[in-house]
Amino acid sequence: MRRLVGEFQEQSFTQIIFPHKDSDWSAYLQEAQQCFIHIINAIIKYQPCLVVCHNIADVQKHFQSNANLFFVQYQTDDTWARDCCALSVENNNTVELLDFTFNGWGEKFEASKDNAMNQALAHHYSAPMRSVDFILEGGGIESNAEGLLLCTSECMLNPNRNHTLSRKQITQRLTSYFGVHEVLYLHHGYLAGDDTDSHIDTLARFINKDTIMYVQCKDQNDEHFQELQRMQKELENFANTHKLQLIPLPMCSAVYFQGERLPATYANFLFLNGAVLVPLYNIKEDKEALRIFEETFKDRDVVAIDCSTLIKQHGSLHCVTMNFAKGVEII
Repeated sequence: MRRLVGEFQEQSFTQIIFPHKDSDWSAYLQEAQQCFIHIINAIIKYQPCLVVCHNIADVQKHFQSNANLFFVQYQTDDTWARDCCALSVENNNTVELLDFTFNGWGEKFEASKDNAMNQALAHHYSAPMRSVDFILEGGGIESNAEGLLLCTSECMLNPNRNHTLSRKQITQRLTSYFGVHEVLYLHHGYLAGDDTDSHIDTLARFINKDTIMYVQCKDQNDEHFQELQRMQKELENFANTHKLQLIPLPMCSAVYFQGERLPATYANFLFLNGAVLVPLYNIKEDKEALRIFEETFKDRDVVAIDCSTLIKQHGSLHCVTMNFAKGVEII
């Protein structure tokens, strides 16, 4: 039996790509690196972290020796690990890594090095890896680990990905790759400034097999109000049909950089073994978001991570990390 392992389930390690001078972080590289150092140090308190480096020696000097910290050298285009790393699929109690095609979110950005990364690093994983001729990003899908896959039609069905395939064919592929019995498409919901065509991990996330956390907008003057209200209605319909619980997260007040509104979202949190890392943006809603996470995850440590630097490049905490399921070891 195949299944896409849920992120809320036990993990083996987290992978992250460290910022370098040839990435989009070059204009404020030191600031970005300090943010990534903070994230990595938070991760290794709970589980191993594999850091992909442009130059290992340059990156190692930022850290003290730690049994949970591993480094591998590879030159990437950028640092959005969630969308270019392999995905963990369990098949008859054995984990297989699926290497999907990454085309820079619909050929918006150069991504050839990122797309080649998984095969270049395959020998560092104990699980077998299989290349899949299908364009897909990890941030575009959410699994409840028991047959439901959540995504947005704006991303998954966008002709800038798999334009030769119909909705039916794409759904069949997803069902086959991940062993799901139903794909739930959200047709509404977006965040201004998002380059990904509405990745689901910016809007709604499974936190267990029957609960979804999602972004709720209550401000009628916010440009997102109507779309996120419609998205909420869709989620409520899914909840009624599949007996799911819904937990709303506050919509972030407007965060701007160089005159552009950024896609700040609390839905971009990160699961670790025994913890959940929560992105904060130094805005008024941070306190309320933290309260919700602490009340929801009483069995996990809730760790706040300042992501005000990450969001300058239109991504956040979940976007720069990838979890590998139990059964995959770093070698």
